[in-house]
Amino acid sequence: MHKEFLMGNAAIALGAVASGVNVVAGYPGTPSTEVLETIAKHRPDDVYVEWSVNEKAAMELAAGASYSGARTLVTMKQVGLNVASDPLMSLEYIGVKGGMVILVADDPGPISSQTEQDTRHFAAFSKLPCFDPSSAQEAYEMIQEAYEYSEKYNTPVFLRPTTRVCHGYASVSVKDPEEYTVHTPEGFVKDSKRWVIFPRLSYQNHQKIEARNVELADIFSSYEKNKIYPACDTFADSRKGIVSGGISFTYAMETLIETGMVRHLKISTPHPFPEKLAAQFLDGLDEVLCLEELDPVIERELTYICGKYHLPVKILGKLTHNTANAGENTRDSVDTYIRTFLDLPVKEQQKLTDVPPLPVRPPVLCAGCPHRASFYAVKKAMQGRKTIFCGDIGCYTLGNARPLDMVDTCLCMGAGLNIAQGVEKIEPDTACFAFVGDSTFFASAITGVVNAVYNQANMTLVVLDNSTTAMTGHQPHPGTGRTVMGEIVQKINIEQVLRGIGVQDVETVNPLDHEAAVSCVKELADKPGVKAIIFKSPCIAVTKPGTPMHVDISSCIHCKKCIRELGCPAIITEDGNVSIDSSMCTGCGLCSQICPVHAIKGGKQHD
Repeated sequence: MHKEFLMGNAAIALGAVASGVNVVAGYPGTPSTEVLETIAKHRPDDVYVEWSVNEKAAMELAAGASYSGARTLVTMKQVGLNVASDPLMSLEYIGVKGGMVILVADDPGPISSQTEQDTRHFAAFSKLPCFDPSSAQEAYEMIQEAYEYSEKYNTPVFLRPTTRVCHGYASVSVKDPEEYTVHTPEGFVKDSKRWVIFPRLSYQNHQKIEARNVELADIFSSYEKNKIYPACDTFADSRKGIVSGGISFTYAMETLIETGMVRHLKISTPHPFPEKLAAQFLDGLDEVLCLEELDPVIERELTYICGKYHLPVKILGKLTHNTANAGENTRDSVDTYIRTFLDLPVKEQQKLTDVPPLPVRPPVLCAGCPHRASFYAVKKAMQGRKTIFCGDIGCYTLGNARPLDMVDTCLCMGAGLNIAQGVEKIEPDTACFAFVGDSTFFASAITGVVNAVYNQANMTLVVLDNSTTAMTGHQPHPGTGRTVMGEIVQKINIEQVLRGIGVQDVETVNPLDHEAAVSCVKELADKPGVKAIIFKSPCIAVTKPGTPMHVDISSCIHCKKCIRELGCPAIITEDGNVSIDSSMCTGCGLCSQICPVHAIKGGKQHD
């Protein structure tokens, strides 16, 4: 063993490698992304790693490898589990042979997600065991233990860290390479009675699953990471207790070190719940405070146990509004909850003095981002017409900000296409546009195009192709021609895919050529049926910047059209004059093309 200073996600990754993982598949999404990337970087040569086109594909690929006896890992964020839920729900009824861990990183806050989902509900819904680590060290150990439980009970297992476990850093004790488990897959053994799902088989397996989870609840009551911490002398006679899980346990322990330890139950396996251990903890208490993220999962379990065992214990938490029922817990909020519960003075928050005001920095598209040019071209082309602009999940969702104001709807990955079709059915006089990025196109938009063509929709698809998965850290996808393992592969051509589906009118144009882009939109928008425009220009993070633009003050008429219409953060005002911040400008040249007096010069030239 040795120690390394690791991000929680890196600790999880190294724990999987130490477990002898054979196959890793996932789809990028904060806060889970670094797990797969770290494995790809540190994997032994015989470990296969891929960014799948979406979470459903990743889940099914891992299932096949597990059927063959391999140890597999699937990685995603909480909303990705929605996409993977179809195979997941059936997979539990089939079971696995090789250990299979499903890493789902939850995002309380939410910091970078469209929902505050709690994967612990999914664990109960799908009847899967779930491990909830409270630190990077525990996450490293838990994933290794999860493989053991998975193989012993032939079931997939959830590992559910939250943002602060995923992205927090700590000194972690990790195994040396010679201590790693070497797992050799047996291979797939044909057995249709085991691997082919039929109603009769599902009924029989459902009975086994329920019996197994009862057994696991008992076993988890003795699991070392589910633990009762006895009260110290200060609180020896107290009839109050605290229950916590995940990062909230870490926060709670920091406070209890200061206040003195009240009886404290740590829950590391929210499903199946360690009922006997919880009943032992509750015995003799009058009140219990639950600290958890996100939903009152532990709180409800304890309320149920109190009823089942006739324990007169008052359970406090989110349901009783003693703790917040939305958002993430923090070190300060947990400290306040505990001190209030124990009738101790609440700490006053330190107030910093003489702190200069922070600059206002709303989230915006980067300077030089080709998506700004794409949105602006569509906006100018459709000016004065009744339109709807359906957005999607990606950094281009920032097109909703003024002055662009070009995202009217955003639901989930790939939804914009079908939402546009739905609007068009009710308002046929509306010009319906759906914007989608290149990575999202492959992940979840293709079926929407098929639906549009088959059902004779009248809409325009706009694919914002910037040659990367920009929002989550520039991961490769099927259109980039490379894999996460560094292999050079055949690029999948979006235009060819669209034509193969049956879209007759497909045009590819550089959005930074403003005149050509506007002309293309006008031409295609007036055609009937399904049309597609591919705005193709690389993300500024994957290409070299050009010569920065500059403003010729002698020619500038101070109309500020460039500021009012584009919202590029590189265009600023200094002493009342329009100026361009050369440290931010990439030289895309869009501003120079809309300046009415051509006062903005330099930058790239576009074909």
